[in-house]
Amino acid sequence: MSDLITPSPSDDAPDLLPRYLALTWAGLTVYGSLYPFSGWRHGGIGPFAFLAWAWPQHWTAFDLIANIVVYAPMGFFLTLSLRRLPGRASGVACAVFASGLLSLGMESLQTWLPSRFASNLDFACNALGALLGSLVAAWSGTRLRLWWKSWRARLIAPLPHVDLGLTLLGLWVITLLSPETLLFGVGDLRQTLGREPPMLDYYAPQIYHVAETAVVTCNVLALGLFVAALLRGRWRAYALVPVFFAFSAAVCSLSAALLSAPSQFLVWMTPGAREGLAFGMALLAATLFLPSVMRPMLAALALSFGVLLVNCIPMNPYSLATLAQWREGHFLNFNGLTRWISIIWPFLALPYLLFFCRARKTSGDPR
Repeated sequence: MSDLITPSPSDDAPDLLPRYLALTWAGLTVYGSLYPFSGWRHGGIGPFAFLAWAWPQHWTAFDLIANIVVYAPMGFFLTLSLRRLPGRASGVACAVFASGLLSLGMESLQTWLPSRFASNLDFACNALGALLGSLVAAWSGTRLRLWWKSWRARLIAPLPHVDLGLTLLGLWVITLLSPETLLFGVGDLRQTLGREPPMLDYYAPQIYHVAETAVVTCNVLALGLFVAALLRGRWRAYALVPVFFAFSAAVCSLSAALLSAPSQFLVWMTPGAREGLAFGMALLAATLFLPSVMRPMLAALALSFGVLLVNCIPMNPYSLATLAQWREGHFLNFNGLTRWISIIWPFLALPYLLFFCRARKTSGDPR
């Protein structure tokens, strides 16, 4: 444990990735804990009264495991972020304490949410999850850090704020877990702005086919160029960008199997999605030959056009029929979280890509 907490003299500048991940996970936890952010009311109960209550009689193994699993990454990322603190176990102690404060705050706020229930059992499970994650980080942190530094030196370009770019890509993967979004169709603001998409049943199926193909094509090009911009060397991009999309396809299949039915694991692979993937990969193969300064700008343009299309095309009635068979159940809050990430992600990625273009131009990257 001391290897993780006490830095060695050979350590270089601190890795910012665990800090970005810890902040991101904290934001996701806050959103998931307080969703749907409506119906706030004061029931005459103090915010910390739940600590003195008896443990709830009605609970499920799913609830206990979920509360542990949600806070384990928080403890893990915080411990890695705080590894330079002095003392053998100060990083673990601070990580568990900070995670416990976050859980205490969320449970207290749930006192005023009629759709949520403040529970000391949930708080205990959250603290246990944070402790387990912190202990895993303390036990494996040194080996994990050395492994990551080795792969980072081989694969990741030495660019400013590259850790933020990797965090944004991780957030994008979460958008694939929502059954309500078109494949790669991020940035749909219509429901948020109170403007429901038109239901144009008289459109021929080919119209929806073309629209889906165009959305997938734009986003494959944008995401592929985004990934390539963070990689060291052109040929590594040719090798690893297809791996990234293969991983994305696996996430989509796993999400469909878990949220719908195991037999529906390829429900996302519609004809429009297949053609969009094919067209997008073909365009991506050509654009990877462009100079490195141009690729992030082209990614930003493709992403912007994809967002514009998502907010203009009519709702596909065939997608609604598929969605009607899905039941949220335990995944109600999780689905709200993935939908929210899907909405805001392009508006986080676009400024990063525009800044990245400038940073790469000024850094004189020869690629």
